[in-house]
Amino acid sequence: MIDAVHPRGPGGPERARPRRGRAACALAAAVAALCAPAGGARADVVRTNYVLHCSGCHGFDGAGAPSAGVPSMKGTVGHFLRTSEGRAFLVQVPGTANSSLNDADTAALLNWIVKTMSAAEMPPDFAPYTTSEVTRLRAARPVDITAVRARIVTDLQKLGYAIR
Repeated sequence: MIDAVHPRGPGGPERARPRRGRAACALAAAVAALCAPAGGARADVVRTNYVLHCSGCHGFDGAGAPSAGVPSMKGTVGHFLRTSEGRAFLVQVPGTANSSLNDADTAALLNWIVKTMSAAEMPPDFAPYTTSEVTRLRAARPVDITAVRARIVTDLQKLGYAIR
């Protein structure tokens, strides 16, 4: 590391200590990387993506507006992960499928939504969404998403899950 030269001139006691700013920055970056959630998705970025891409309809708390046709995610979205069709549905709803987020950010956001809004309803064998899964499911959108949701809800109700 190169010594910083004191502004009064080179050499002697005026010489400053070696710069430690770069080392401190590198250490801070390493600590931040270790503290970030698995998968590299930073929690603050994922929360911001929720606010920007989901809260306009579902609200900041995920309660939605059921009387206006926007379902609540609180205490319910985890149930959708109990069937492969339900899991696909969460990627294929228009708000997700048409989002400007890339597939990696969408996977991180879906994982955050499920864990934040419906952790108690998640199946015990929950596997986080992956980028490749989101890519595949976004490319295979159903024609009538409302009918798909109705069928999933009926199937989940038959299995004993309270969902509307």
